[in-house]
Amino acid sequence: MGDTAGDPASAGSEKPAVLVIGGLGYVGRFLALHIHQNSLASEVRLVDKQLPDLAWLAPEFAEACSKDKFMQADASRQQSLSRIFDRASGREFDYVFNCGGETRYSQEDEVYKARSHALSLAVGAEAARRGVKAFVECSTGMVYKPDSQPRRETDKLKPWMKLAKWKLQAEEDLGKMEGLNLVVLRMAHVYGPYTRKYVATALCMARVYQSLGEEMKWLWDRDLRTNTVHVEDVASALWTAAEWYRKVGPRKQTPVFNIVDHGNTSQGTMADLIHATFNIPTGFQGTLISTFARMNLDHVVDDVNDETLDPWAELNQAAGISAATPLSPFLEKELLKDTDLSLDGGLFERETGFKYKHLTLTKEEIEDIIESYKRVGWWP
Repeated sequence: MGDTAGDPASAGSEKPAVLVIGGLGYVGRFLALHIHQNSLASEVRLVDKQLPDLAWLAPEFAEACSKDKFMQADASRQQSLSRIFDRASGREFDYVFNCGGETRYSQEDEVYKARSHALSLAVGAEAARRGVKAFVECSTGMVYKPDSQPRRETDKLKPWMKLAKWKLQAEEDLGKMEGLNLVVLRMAHVYGPYTRKYVATALCMARVYQSLGEEMKWLWDRDLRTNTVHVEDVASALWTAAEWYRKVGPRKQTPVFNIVDHGNTSQGTMADLIHATFNIPTGFQGTLISTFARMNLDHVVDDVNDETLDPWAELNQAAGISAATPLSPFLEKELLKDTDLSLDGGLFERETGFKYKHLTLTKEEIEDIIESYKRVGWWP
């Protein structure tokens, strides 16, 4: 080894060894793909509670998420940690990325506490104990007090979802850990190929309204901010954050960065893109109905779900999609709040020199997502 140690770039063995918690999750798998395609690491270990066969992995992840890189374990359990962190070489991982935790909305506090908060603290404490060079925690932009003016990292915090409340608690508790080399990334709505979250719900609903020949209407108004970021940019930002931290070294205060594209995506953006892609009328419910909805949100959400779930099932059946897929037009009540997800991502770009490749959500990006669904047989 002696003579190659000087220049990390030329020495494969000197590339960082990487541990990804939640490695089969949506962000985790794209991070694994980014590392694989760019040969960034000397060793990669992906840890996840679920098995690859059950994770809806598309074919292009086969090598990046191969069985030899994968370890099934629940990283929130103390007894799993030595198996997760110990390497055959006896050396420690350089970078640990926490992409794990509960990503579903509308769960009870206890679920987020056990599956997200406890997970962050367990792997954070272990990373601190072992002197990991950079620990990157995935968080959410929903931790800020909502405002249509883009929120900066120093703005007032007031999480507006249970998921975000426990993410913020994890950020704060990790920040108090002695010797943890922590960077926190707060994301906008993450979208991209195979997405199953916010943007996916809107696309599934649009497909239903297209089949019914009906207008797709949004609550609240056009200006409600629903900022977005492409998953490939998220993966690249995670890596950039770890490399940057390794260079600049520990700070007095935990570095926290917003990760968001330049599009300032709003409901109006989504409505226009859906109109352009599906050729259906789109609109907004107006103040009266929105005010009623605010008082009776459970009711409104149930009505919309009643309207879309059966037709979605029928569309799938007609298309010969027999197996269950992760796509659904099911609307989460928590996502229907009249709250802006509006972030200013400038700090990360200025500090690290990061450049976004997907600057804004476009019709091409939407079509790209639908194409990805078609490739794996999810789209009716």
